Amino acid sequence: MKCLLIASESAEVLFHWTDLEFQQNIQEQYGASQEEGQGLPAFEDMISTQFAPIIISSSTLVDRQGDSYTSFTTESNHVYVLHQFDECLYIAVNGDGEEKEDDLRRKIYVMKKMIEVLFGMVTLSGALLKRELRPQDTEQRARLWKHLQSLLETYSHLRENDQSFLVEAVERLIHPTLCEQCIEFLERRLVQQLNSSVERAGEEVLHAFILVHTKLLAFYSSRNASTLTTSDLLALIIMAQNMYPSNVDLDDPSPEDVESTSGSGPESFYTPEPSPTDRDSSDSEKPVRGSTPVFEFVDPDVQMAEDSLQTLEVSPPDPSAPRRVFLEVSLKDGLYPMMPHSMYCLPLWPGISLVLLTKISTSAVAMSVYKFLEAFAKLEKRLNEGQGSAAARGQLTIHDVRGKLDRFIKALGQSEIQSAHLQQVWTDFKNQAFTKSGSGFTRDLIPWCKKMKTQLCGVYRQCFLTDSGSSDSPRRLSPALQERAQTMVQDKLLDWKDFLLVKSKRNITMVSYLEDFPGLVHFICVDRSTGQMIAPSLSITERTTSELGKGPVAQYIKSKVWAMVNTTRRYLQKGYSTVTLRDGDFYFCYFLWFENETGYKLEAGDIPVLPDDSAPIGMLAWDYYKKLLRYYSKNHQGEAVKCYELLTIHLGVIPTDIILQHCRQLATKLWEPSRNPLL
Repeated sequence: MKCLLIASESAEVLFHWTDLEFQQNIQEQYGASQEEGQGLPAFEDMISTQFAPIIISSSTLVDRQGDSYTSFTTESNHVYVLHQFDECLYIAVNGDGEEKEDDLRRKIYVMKKMIEVLFGMVTLSGALLKRELRPQDTEQRARLWKHLQSLLETYSHLRENDQSFLVEAVERLIHPTLCEQCIEFLERRLVQQLNSSVERAGEEVLHAFILVHTKLLAFYSSRNASTLTTSDLLALIIMAQNMYPSNVDLDDPSPEDVESTSGSGPESFYTPEPSPTDRDSSDSEKPVRGSTPVFEFVDPDVQMAEDSLQTLEVSPPDPSAPRRVFLEVSLKDGLYPMMPHSMYCLPLWPGISLVLLTKISTSAVAMSVYKFLEAFAKLEKRLNEGQGSAAARGQLTIHDVRGKLDRFIKALGQSEIQSAHLQQVWTDFKNQAFTKSGSGFTRDLIPWCKKMKTQLCGVYRQCFLTDSGSSDSPRRLSPALQERAQTMVQDKLLDWKDFLLVKSKRNITMVSYLEDFPGLVHFICVDRSTGQMIAPSLSITERTTSELGKGPVAQYIKSKVWAMVNTTRRYLQKGYSTVTLRDGDFYFCYFLWFENETGYKLEAGDIPVLPDDSAPIGMLAWDYYKKLLRYYSKNHQGEAVKCYELLTIHLGVIPTDIILQHCRQLATKLWEPSRNPLL
């Protein structure tokens, strides 16, 4: 009984996702009230009618009291969580008890993040975003909603099964030699060749990385590229998994494979089988560009699950067409959120893919639009605060904006309809602000600030979200160049592909830690400064035997780990950086601490307390730790501060002093350069 809905203030549905049980429940309600012989209305109409009272009551409370409810529970124990983002109201519902308020709030924020990645600065205009989320063409709307629904389901699956998405940090494959070789290959061969090719159509590869399921094998950024944030990287992994879903449970390693990868550091070795000498046999293993990997299944239940997955898959009409994504860029002159990039996800083999992020030739337009949007937003804020005279002063005054915007509009030209609209509204704005007959810098200028922001977002939309003017010559890496990149990486990894697929499930295990830490059951350590995590693999399938036993035992440990992470987040939200608690046969510990560059542990300070309805703690939808580091660094000026988290589970029979000693030693050992040099 799950649902997520985005609606306008007039109760118009902008997007909805429901599970089968919720959908059937609503259809049964309408079926019982329908007269005999009448068919059921469209599901979109049913869900709109169902939620209309909640949407209208929320809007009424905001209008009349300036406040609204953020969550409530019905008599039937259905939990509703609401959050208003500008003109869009997000509502998440759970009726089966599997999700708490925090889970629903996190789902809302993740959905908002994915929409920002897909639509960029258009999300800053409520009117334009509503048109984007609800296209007039019903087929286009169905296609878009299906894609968003699939992204949400992919995230939910990863959140429930993948430790990296549980703690919202990136997990690397631990194999120093191969990782270093792949990074060098990406830098010196792949990216260099792509950026020197005449077939790149003005695009420049900024980032290239190889994924094995959700784990990072190698990541390379060009010298003039901005750092890719953890939030954006996690969102891109979700998109890559959505395009080419992993079937981890169907590819369980054999006992021989497990033995060959049971080590977790330099002490483990692997000798790959030699490449086939017959060129045709190797070529036959390479998937066709844009094709969905084909598997043969014996179990009919597995086949049915795969069929249902394929019905949810939404692929672009042209397999070589990139996804337009909008990511944060940090440059010397400032931070630019939601800058346009092209994302190419090239499947190498089932479970292994190459992702390329390119800078498009017109990205300077987006930077200009953001600067103008920021200037008008600041002006509007000052006018709202009654600072009319101060509104025209500041770092980037409206007089500076005037000249720059005039030149910007002139450079755009008048051929495009949106540019003409921007020119018209800008002329009206100048008449209001700068002429004697106008209102000047008073509150009367606020509506014109809003109109200018809408028009700027419209220009941004026309430049980066539509294909007008470029249908005959699309600006992207040519299909031949994409295929060449795909082939180059396949040739590089051909001898390693089977090992990598096994290694992704057995990245590190508890075996290599039990001798030094007897009684330790599991741990997760996260470097929040880099957004990377390390944790032993949790095998939960019946066909795999590990130190945790078979499926049910591992599933029990997994449920404890997930519950512990949720518990520690609630304590962190209340300002606690250390948590120790006993739960049955287990003893749990959680620590958050800060260090300087030399590894010296800094004195623990007060952690800010957050309200219950605040954005969820994590790094995907909202980077809590970036703000926490900024807050803590105020007392450590001129010093690079790093933030770490450690969560451990011990057997309850281990004495408490030994457990705490283990935690100190484990935290030191995990980040030793000799052990995990790429972390």
